[in-house]
Parts: sequence; structure tokens; C-alpha cells
Amino acid sequence: MGNRASTARKLHHGLAAAGLLLLVSGCASVNFDYPKTESTYVPDTGDTYLGQRIGGIVAENPGESAFLMQNDGVDALAARVLGAFHAEKSIDVQYYLIKADPFGFLFIEALLDAADRGVRVRVLLDDVFTEGYDEGMAALDEHPQVEIRIWNPVARGGSRLLNGLSEASRVNRRMHNKTFIVDNQVAIIGGRNVAAEYFAGRDDRNFGDLDVVTFGPIVQQLSAMYDDYWNDRQAVPIDALLDPPENLDEILARLRKRIDESREELNQTHYADVLLGRVWQLETVESEQFDWAPWELVYDKPEKSRDEKLAPDETILTPLRETLANAQREVLILTPYFVPRKEGMALLGQLRERGVEVRVITNSLASNNQKLVHSGYAPVRKRLLDMGVKLYEVRPDVQPIGVKRLDDEENDDSTGTMHIKAFIVDRKTFFLGSFNFDPRSAYINTESGVIIDSPELGKWGVTRVMAALPTKTYELRLTDNYELRWHTIVDGEEVIYTKDPETTGWQRFKIKLWGLLPIKGQL
Repeated sequence: MGNRASTARKLHHGLAAAGLLLLVSGCASVNFDYPKTESTYVPDTGDTYLGQRIGGIVAENPGESAFLMQNDGVDALAARVLGAFHAEKSIDVQYYLIKADPFGFLFIEALLDAADRGVRVRVLLDDVFTEGYDEGMAALDEHPQVEIRIWNPVARGGSRLLNGLSEASRVNRRMHNKTFIVDNQVAIIGGRNVAAEYFAGRDDRNFGDLDVVTFGPIVQQLSAMYDDYWNDRQAVPIDALLDPPENLDEILARLRKRIDESREELNQTHYADVLLGRVWQLETVESEQFDWAPWELVYDKPEKSRDEKLAPDETILTPLRETLANAQREVLILTPYFVPRKEGMALLGQLRERGVEVRVITNSLASNNQKLVHSGYAPVRKRLLDMGVKLYEVRPDVQPIGVKRLDDEENDDSTGTMHIKAFIVDRKTFFLGSFNFDPRSAYINTESGVIIDSPELGKWGVTRVMAALPTKTYELRLTDNYELRWHTIVDGEEVIYTKDPETTGWQRFKIKLWGLLPIKGQL
């Protein structure tokens, strides 16, 4: 009895000490009122290389913009490198993640090369994955043509973890948008962040994803959206977060050297040869290869990041919900993380009641890189199948497009994760963006994307997906005993699994355990 009491006292004192430490160490705060100069996109860029190349074509297609889908990871990187190469006046970058790996360094090098030529470069980066990058970001910001702002940052000074915990409600709200704009003429939007796995560059796991290169009037709207975020209170200059080291020039020189070394290593690989070839092929793409279509740019106002109540026309959720609700025949949803809550289940149920065929393609437990999120999806699979929704889970052995283009024996055994965030309605309305079908995208993070009214793109997307379903996914079905089964085709033969394929009992147990926790609203 005495030992238990002693243990209880120790636990009590330990918790009290932890709470005191949190109060003391977590008291650092972010100066959101730090002085910063408002800036906007460069409007007069018709005389640039890109402006001259596409200006006349845009004028011939009033009311429409041009779209070129990029489902190949190597092409996606080539498009960014090529865009930065041709930049003459401005590059605006907005990302959730830019990783310090060889592909992130290649991307930063492209931005630095443009800045060295006198191009204004603005980089708006969410703070969730920036730990350890502060000095490098401060050094980049020291370049006269580069400005770095961090979205909704965690306070520096002391423990980053404790600082984040002390303002958990604010820090929980992230900027998930992905936008790359060159000279206010050409843009890339979609689901990709900047890291090796998004560009078919890893030998263990790569992400199948989808971007779209676009030009036309949509780019001016994207630039205006970017300015809304760039000049928002949540976009904090890097100088507001830390005292810049005195030797920033030396740090930038070391960063350039590290970039050079990383590029030299990459140049020794087969990937570099393939990338260069894809850059030159993209350089010769003609406007006829783009699909011209009406569009609607959809995004959350930046105030969402401050948990401010938004009007219906200020959130991405409204147009997405309306587009899905207007379906007459067919809805095809691709999302890496699928956590339908009450409203989502009701919408899918209403579609089924009207006879609309609904297919959802998401990650299997084995292919999902966010196992915790899978715990929010697994418990509703039977209910979805009961209402007639068809569910398909991507197999982990599927290699994204781009990996196979490399024809590289080193990554022949790599696994895949689907990262596409898209849906197609009635084979004519195509949404693509950063929005996952989960509560975090709907209510917590900021998101952006484009709804394209294009039967050509709709047919392109549905045809490719339907062809891949039998051999690239597991189709979920219910037995007469109300048990789940996973069906797929392997070497021409049907294979049926009775449990989540390619997983362990421990993994499945954790999913069930996590599914009992009251956290689905955060997934």
C-alpha cells in the first residue's frame, strides 16, 4: 500500500512538474505584428518569354484556360525546373512541404538561379515540417531577390514541441495549399509537395500524384489568391522568428555548396538523364496538347487558419459539395485519406438514393503512409458498401507513373502510395487540388484546387482509372455473412483476401484501437 502511495505521489509530482515546464518553456510566442512590406503579383508580364509565347493563344480562347495533366513524377519535377528556368520577373511558391533532400535542393537551386538573374522570388511555406531549416531559410531570405514567409509558425526559442503544445489549437491549423506560379503567366497546382517521393525519386516508396500545368486567365486568379495568403497576418517573415545569425553570407555559401554537391550526386544517376530528356520534351509541348476549358478556382480564404467563421463562398467545401451533389450518373473519387463523417456519409447516401454510381479509390492499410488516418476510414467501410458505394484500395506493390519510366533496377522493388486528390463527376467535371476527403481538409487546414469543366479530361481520367482498378487495387465486397473481402487480379487470376492484405496482426490491432479514440475530427 505504501509503495502504491509513493508511486502515486511521484506521478502527481511528475505531472505537476511537466505542467510547470510547459508553462515556463512554452511561453514563447510569435509576433504576428512584425513589420512586413505588402507586395503583390507582377501584373505586366506580357513582354516576358512566357508571356510572348502564350499571349496570342490565350486571346484566341476567351473565357477558357489551358490545362495539361501531369501524372508522371519525373515530368512534374521537369515542369517546375523548366518554369523556373524561363522566369524573368517573378516566381511565387506556396507549399506545405519542401524537404531538404536532393530533389528539394534541386528545386531550391532553380529558385536561386532565377533570383541570381534578378527574378523576384517569394516563398510561402507552412511551418509543420521546417524544423532544422531556420538558418537555411534565413540565409535564402538574405538574398536581395528572395523573401521567405512562414505560415502560422510555431514560436522559436526553447522547445519547439512545448511551444507547439502551449498553442495547440492555433498550431493545429495548417496551410496545405500547393501552388507554383511563374511570371503571372504559367502555374502548377495539384497535390504534390516538393520531395523525392513526389517525383519518383526514392528507391523504397514513391507517391502516385497528379498536378496540372495551366495558363490563361486562371493564373491571374491564382496570383491574387497567393497575394491573399502572402499578405495575411499568418504569413510571418522569417526574421520575426529568430535573430538572424551574423554570418548569413557564410551560411548561404555553405547552402549553395551543399546544393552543388547534391546536384553532382544526382547527376551520376540514371534519374538525371531521364529528367533532362523530359525537360527538353516539355520545352517542345505545343498549346494544342493542352485542354482548353472553363474552370472555377476554389480555395479557402486564409482566415480559416485563424478559426474564423467563413461565409459559404469563402470556403472550398461549398463548391466541392455542390459539384458532387449535382452529379446525375457517376462520381469517381480519388483520395489518399478518406474519412467521411456525418455530412459526407449523408451526401454519398443521397447520391446512391438517386441512382448515381459512386466509386471511391483510396489507399489500403498497407499502402497508406498515414496509418492513423486509416483508423477513421476502416470502421465505415461496411456501411459504405451497404449503401452501394464501391470501394477500391490501392495495392502497395503499385509503382507510380514515373518510376517505371526510369527503368531503374534499384527501385524495381519500391512500393507505392496514392496521393492524388481529385474527383470526376459524370465524366465531364474534373476537380484537382490539395483537398483530402477528411475532416482536416474540410474544417482545419486551408486548401485549394480547380474545378475544370472538360469532357475530354473527364474521359481521360475515368478511362485511366477504370483500366487500373482490376490489377492495381483491391475491390472491397461484403459476403453473405457481412464480412469484408478484398478482391484483386494477380497474374491473370483472381485472389481474395479475408483480412487487410499485406499487413500484420499488430497493424490491424492498432487500427482497431485507434478507431475507438475520439480523434476522427482531427484526421
